[in-house]
This record gives sequence, structure tokens and C-alpha cells, in this order.
Amino acid sequence: MEKIIKKLIKLNKTISTMESCTGGGVVNAITNIPGASEVLKFSAVTYSNEFKIKMGVDKKIIEKYTVYSIETAMGMSKNISLFTNSDYGIGITGKLNRPDKNNNFGLDNKVYISIYDKELNKFYNFDINVNKKTRKENKEEIINFIIDRLGGII
Repeated sequence: MEKIIKKLIKLNKTISTMESCTGGGVVNAITNIPGASEVLKFSAVTYSNEFKIKMGVDKKIIEKYTVYSIETAMGMSKNISLFTNSDYGIGITGKLNRPDKNNNFGLDNKVYISIYDKELNKFYNFDINVNKKTRKENKEEIINFIIDRLGGII
């Protein structure tokens, strides 16, 4: 993450995140690096569908594709970028180690990640299956995956 923060600073670019299953883990990794305040604009942890929608994800997308979909992650990444006027937005949604009584669909332990580049109006989309024993271990795997992909994009 340190290389990413340094590169964002050098390029005078900013980033924001809208996270669900990672619970702010990505923004935590960002803020652990000196200089993060120069590039990080905002972060939202939107565990509920209600707040994904309040942050700009179209309710029709969630209804059609489910909250556990790349389409929802794309809505998250683009809307957080637009809301904060950030160069990059990251959206993350998925299920980790437990069923969701409010959303009885989607694959367990599958996570959808979208990184939005506002300048290019381009999405970089990924999904990852995680199978560690604990939520903490799965979140760490997802965060490392995102750091690796983000490094190749910026």
C-alpha cells in the first residue's frame, strides 16, 4: 500500500472507498501509511442495502443483480468516486463466513471488487473466492488482493 500512496501523491490523484464485507479494512490499510491524508478523500462502510442506496447505488441494480454482484460493486465504486470527486473509487461487496438473513442469495465467501477510474470512466472488476477459517483472515486476503490489483492500475 505504501507504493500506491506514494504514486497517488506523485500523480496528484485521490481515492475513496465504499466497503461492505471488508468493514473498512481497505481504508484502514490506506490510513496506516504516512501521507494518506494527501490522497484519501472519504470512506464509507455500507453494510446495509439501505446505505448503499443512500450513497448512490441504484436500488434497481440491487433488485436485479442482488447486493452480492459485480454490478453492485460497480455502483459502489463509481458513486463513491463521484460523491467525493475522487480520481479512483473502490467498491467491495460479498459474503464472508456466514449467511445473510436479509439477503438470502449469492454465493458464500465470494467477494466482488470494482475499482473505478474517473478520468478514463473505466471499471476494473474482479471477484475472489475466500475460504479461510475466520472473517479476519478472509478480509486480510481480500485487502491484499485489492492492494495487488490497485498497484497495477494506478
